[in-house]
Parts: sequence; structure tokens; C-alpha cells
Amino acid sequence: MTSPRYRSCFSELVQCTKQKNLLRGRAVHARIVKDGSACCVYLSNSLVNLYAKCGDLFHAKRVFDNIQDKDVVSWNCLINGYSQQDLTGSSLVMELFQRMQAENVLPNSHTFAGVFTAASSLSDVFSGLQAHTLAIKTDSFSDVFVGSSLLNMYCKSGALAEARKVFDGMPERNSVSWATMISGYAMQRSALEAFEIFKLMRLKDERENEYALSSILSALADPEFLSTGSQIHCLTVKNGLLVFVSVGNALVTMYAKCGSLDDALKTFELSGDKNSITWSAIITGYSQSGDSCKALKLFSNMHLAGIIPSEFTLVGVLNACSDTAAVGEGKQVHGYLLKLGYESQVYIMTALVDMYAKCGSTLDARKGFDYLQEPDMVLWTSMIGGYVQNGENENAMNLNARMRIEGIMPNELTMASILKACSCLAALEQGKQIHACTIKHGFGLEIPIGSALSTMYAKCGSLEDGSIVFRRMPRRDIVSWNAMISGLAQNEHGNEALELFEDMQLEGTEPDYVTFVNILSACSHMGLVKRGRAYFDMMSDKFGIVPRVEHYACMVDMLGHAGKLDEAKEFIESTTIDHGMCLWRILFSACRNFRNYELGAYAGEKLMELGSQESSAYVLLSSIYIALGRLEDVERVRRMMRLRGVNKEPGCSWIELKDGVHVFVVGDQMHPEIKTIREELRILSKQIKDEGYHPPPDSVSANTCNDEELVAAFT
Repeated sequence: MTSPRYRSCFSELVQCTKQKNLLRGRAVHARIVKDGSACCVYLSNSLVNLYAKCGDLFHAKRVFDNIQDKDVVSWNCLINGYSQQDLTGSSLVMELFQRMQAENVLPNSHTFAGVFTAASSLSDVFSGLQAHTLAIKTDSFSDVFVGSSLLNMYCKSGALAEARKVFDGMPERNSVSWATMISGYAMQRSALEAFEIFKLMRLKDERENEYALSSILSALADPEFLSTGSQIHCLTVKNGLLVFVSVGNALVTMYAKCGSLDDALKTFELSGDKNSITWSAIITGYSQSGDSCKALKLFSNMHLAGIIPSEFTLVGVLNACSDTAAVGEGKQVHGYLLKLGYESQVYIMTALVDMYAKCGSTLDARKGFDYLQEPDMVLWTSMIGGYVQNGENENAMNLNARMRIEGIMPNELTMASILKACSCLAALEQGKQIHACTIKHGFGLEIPIGSALSTMYAKCGSLEDGSIVFRRMPRRDIVSWNAMISGLAQNEHGNEALELFEDMQLEGTEPDYVTFVNILSACSHMGLVKRGRAYFDMMSDKFGIVPRVEHYACMVDMLGHAGKLDEAKEFIESTTIDHGMCLWRILFSACRNFRNYELGAYAGEKLMELGSQESSAYVLLSSIYIALGRLEDVERVRRMMRLRGVNKEPGCSWIELKDGVHVFVVGDQMHPEIKTIREELRILSKQIKDEGYHPPPDSVSANTCNDEELVAAFT
């Protein structure tokens, strides 16, 4: 390239490339074509490099294809240009690299740097290994840039053993090499190994830079390493590296993930240049720690500061709304993310569906679910879990059936949610089918599958199957123990429930408040008042568990079952806990069972004083007054019921037949077999009367129900 004209064009192209001045570069290109200088390989290479560095890979490829005698620089310019693009660009790099070898062009260090970068983007370890072998063969591995690119490829692919071999074998390391190796360990949560590399870097007198410090802080984002992270913080202050936003962000994230939110907030407030990552780190930290109100307040401040949130920030904010059931704020965030154009991103929609479901708005959650044409497994799980959480178990079962039809592979959380739905519906046969699915998909009996299975069998009354699953679980958590104890207690196996409670303690599992609800319930069913009192006292004396309303309810129920109604009344009146109407309601029911109408009337009037809105309380009190012959009080109670607008809740029941669950609600005429069902019930009603059955005298149905109402009550 001796011609002055060539040298002038070459110099201009170099300058345009440095400045990324594509417009001026095109003008130079036009002049080269006009002058007939395009045949010069140096100018052609410079043009490929210009277009590639400016991101115009279409024209870079056109110029490249028109070069007659391509040299290694021609290939390198295009390869490195594509390696900086998305996954499609990285795929083209691997194709170009194969073509280059086919045309017998020997790659050099610049070629390998681009190829390893592309392989890391694609997580293509196999192609990376082939290029690694060729780099050693061509003696290109000694170049520090090639080594760093190769190291990055192995680290991003999770092949840390290979990465460490490369790192240890590098004849020369730069700051990028050290930071890459530390980052590789950080990504795999290998904090000790990352810190070992960091210490080695300091011993080698390699100066700490912002990349290495950000990487080591990321590795130490665990409560176990809080003290070490604080020391690194001191080092950043000492070396004046807090001016880098990435270091400040890493510090805020580290403190937040370690649970040291005060330090995270101080670091956040001292950060001069906050970007969306800084805000996201502190908001997510508060959200994950359970302080959702603070997270929402910070998000409001972020908005006022004019910072546009990233998708990760919005996920943290939606999670905060979920935890506090703040559906109003959640809807505002929903509107904001629509405005920002994030509605098509799956993880945003998953957080949105989860938020609506946890706030009890399953209709809105389903709209979000249906919006995505191809929801991923996490979204399916969120929607199914949302239905189960809100008691819409039939919808959860239907969605699971649709998921299976569409061939979507479930995960452990999906299976656990569906098993919980089967538990709530007492749908044993469907629960067994789901159990078979867990085996088919290779899920073991680890938590949460094992816990959900043992709970399902226990709640469906299949205690033998539940016990088999429970005993085979490799590790049992408190949920598993509670499920089995509860199942035994509810199915008249109280002694076995109490024995299992002792076994649990021997295995070193500490009971929680649910355990004692189950134990007290078992004592209640068996009439073990003295033993029940001992467990009630043990709860606070031995385990420091403050009794809740549920425990007091079990005690009243226990005394009621044993016929100790006066003791139950005294127990209620001696409690200091705010129980609302719960305890009086239990005593009220017990009084009816033992026909203690005077005390029953006392308990019923207590419920009336507290403003009960339950129709059953008014109906039962009316029955008691009818039995006592106090007709004026009967009329007073019924008048009070009308004035307070109390209506009888429609009854609901369901039955499992073959592979379906049939749900019935009083007055519902939607079942496809309703005519046949009603006819059978009329026949059954007649048979009952013909057999001489008469309701007890204190039953309201004896005074108020006719044949039609009896049929309606069952349909």
C-alpha cells in the first residue's frame, strides 16, 4: 500500500473506525469504489473493520465476500464483529471459523479471542474445546488476551475445573484474567475458592481493580461471609474505588443478601451516582428480607428521582406487593410496566401472576397467564399454586390436566401444589395418579414432594400409604411430621399420633405451633383432658411457643367433648387472648350436643353480643329457645337475624368419581345430570319417611323444611 491515495484512504478509515463515524466512512468507501481501489486487501480489511465496529454487519459481510484474496486479518475483522453481537452473531462466528479452516487460513491470537468470546455466549463448550486444542497447536495460547477469552468461555459454561487449569497454566495474567476467574467461582457460589484467588492476586502484587472487587463482593453475598465482605468494603475505601458505580452496586447487593440492611442502606445513601442496578439491589434486598413496605417506599423514591427501573427492579417490587397483599400498588406497577413495554417478558409476567394470586385476585392472575401464548414452566406453576392458595382447587386440577395435554413437563413445585389440591378435595384416586406421575417424571420423596404426598394420603384417610411415604422419605421436615400426626389424630388413631410426636422429638425435630394444634386435637378426640392440659403447658414452658387462638380452641373443644362444659366456660372467661367469637362458638356447639340448653343459651347470647354474622349461630340459638319453650326469645333472635342482614350460606359438597371431581352447591342447577340426581333424592327422601325417621325436636329443619328444601339442600 505505497500509493499516497491508498495511504490517505487507509488513514481516514482508521479515524472513522475510532470515532465510529459510519456516515463519513461510507463516503470514504464510495471514493474507494470510484477510484478502483477496492481490490486492495488492506483497504478492504479496513472497510470490514469499520462496518463491524459500527455494528453494520450486513455491509461488513458484503465487503468481506467481495475480497478476492482474504488474509487472516479479513477473517478476524468479521469474526470479532459478529462475536460482539447476540446469539445469532455468535453462531455465525463458529461457521466463519470452520470456513476459515476449510480454506486453509491459519488463525492467530485475534481469531481465537473472537471465537472464544462467541463460544462463551453460546455456552458451546464442545466448539470451545476444539478451538482450545487448535490454539495450543498454533502456539497462540501464550497470548494473554486469548487466555482470558478462553478462561471466560469455561467460566460462563460452568466448567470451573477446566477454567482453573487454564488459569494456572497462563504464562501471563492481566487484571481481566484475575477478575474472570473470581467471577467464575462467584457464579457457582464457590465463595471460598473465589476468595482464595483474590488473596493470591494480592500476593502477586496485582493491583485490585473495580472488576475484581465487584466479582469478589458478588461471591461473598451470603450471611456466612458478611465479616469478610466488610473487610473488602474497607479495601475499596482505602484504594478509592467507591467512585465506580459497579463497586457501589456490588456492595449494596452484598450487604442486602447478607441480611445487613442497615449497612446496605448506608452504602446506598453514600453512593453518589446511583443507577437502576443500585436501586434494584436495595429494593430487592428489603423485599426479600420481608420489609416490603420499605421496598415500596424506596421504589416510590426511585420514581421521583427520575430513574427508569429495570425488569429486575420491577420483579422485586411485585414480590413486595405479593408479600403485603398490596393489590392496589401492584396494579399501579402493572400499569407502569405496560408503559415501559415489559409485558412480554416471561419473568415479569410470572411475578405479576404470582402477585395477583397471592393477593387473592385469581381472575387477574389468569388474564396475565393467558396473555402469554407460550407460558413457561414457572408461570404454569405460579398459576396452579395461586389457585390452590386461594382454595380454587378444582381450577388447579383443570389447569394441571391442560398442562399435561399440552405436554408441559411439571417440576417439583407443580406436583406439590397439585397434591395439596387433592388433599383439600380429599380426592384420593386423583392423588394416586399424581403420585404415579411423580414416579414417572423421576421425582423422589425429598421435600417438597415427600411432604405433599404424605399430607395428601393422611388427609384422604389412607394412613397406611401415608405412613409408607413418610417412612421412606430421606429427610423429614416439620411439615411432614405435622401432616402424619394430623392424619392420625383426625382418623381416630390418637395414641399413634401421640407416639409419633414422641418419635419426632427423639429425632431432634422441634415442634412448632401447628404440631401442638394436632396433638391437642388428638387429645380432644380421645377425651384425654389431663394429658391435653400437660401438652398445653409444655408448649410454652418447654418450647417457648406462645399459645394462639387455635390452641385455646382445642382446649375448649377438649373440655366440651368430655362434657366439662362449666370448666370450658371458666377457661374461656379466664383467657387473655383476643379470640373474637371462636371459643364461644365451640362451647355453643358442645352445649347442643350435651343438651345443656341453659349454658348453650348463655354462649349463644355471647355470640349475639359480639355481632356474629354466621347464620348457623342464629339458627342453633333459635332451636335452643324452641326446646326451652321461650318463644319470645325465638322471635327476638330471628328479628335480630333479619335486622343484621344475616343470610344462610349455601352448602357445598363434592364427590370424586373415576377421574373427575363433581362439585354441588345448594340451589345450583348447572350439573349435567341434575334431573336424575333430583329424582333419586326424592326417592331417597320418601324412603327416609317410610322408614319412620323423624328429626330431633330441637332441629330447625323439623319446623321449617319441606320436601323441596330437602332436595335443594342436596343439590
